[in-house]
Amino acid sequence: MKEKVLACSKAFWTALEEADVDGMRAIADPRCMFVHIGVTCGMDEEMRCFTDKIFVPTKIVLNSQQAQIFGDMAIVITDCHYSLLLGGQETTHHFAVTEVYTVEEGEYKLVQFSFTALVY
Repeated sequence: MKEKVLACSKAFWTALEEADVDGMRAIADPRCMFVHIGVTCGMDEEMRCFTDKIFVPTKIVLNSQQAQIFGDMAIVITDCHYSLLLGGQETTHHFAVTEVYTVEEGEYKLVQFSFTALVY
């Protein structure tokens, strides 16, 4: 099961890096919440940031991922470097991202995606 949720997570990260809104929506539950450094929002607001080019990912490096399974819930901790254009400015942040997945109709669905800035 860990391999299945990690594959789901990697697919979400690939869609995120490509700003593929349809790909992200296919993996995330419509009620998914996103927590960033400056905002907490739902799926539609998050996707609007990509379609309106507020977030323009340029490169994402997944340093490591750890998954734990708790019944029909999985938590993935992703250590990454996320580079993107924000307001035309290139920025790179080192994050630990907490991803929470639940099983819906036999498939993992992302329900929470929370960024924590790492300062070490």
